[in-house]
Amino acid sequence: MASKNTNKAITFISRRAPYGDSNAQLCLEMALACAVFGQTVSYVFLDDGVYQLLKHQDARGIDSKTLGKALETLDLYGIENVCVDADSLSERGIRGGDLVLEVEPVSRTHIAELIDQADTVFNL
Repeated sequence: MASKNTNKAITFISRRAPYGDSNAQLCLEMALACAVFGQTVSYVFLDDGVYQLLKHQDARGIDSKTLGKALETLDLYGIENVCVDADSLSERGIRGGDLVLEVEPVSRTHIAELIDQADTVFNL
């Protein structure tokens, strides 16, 4: 009996600032869990989600985990398709050198294509 391919293309859109609510952390944890189970994961930073990528974050003052450090593990989990909305960076005055990851700035058209190609999209 042939086995069924259960690999799905899942796109995670993280659009919230890293602290203040649990959406950013939840998005990261869900993406890592999907990657562990062999799913093809794309991770997109959009709107205020680009703040998650800033270097030199330290969340100890608010008794929270520093999200930027956790994002550095995406590659270790096999999440290689990581991108950031170029317009969101520009609107917030953030440059590539300000980011904790080397991540590809992309157009909203590219993000729309990722969404169209995905079997499932989580928009947090």
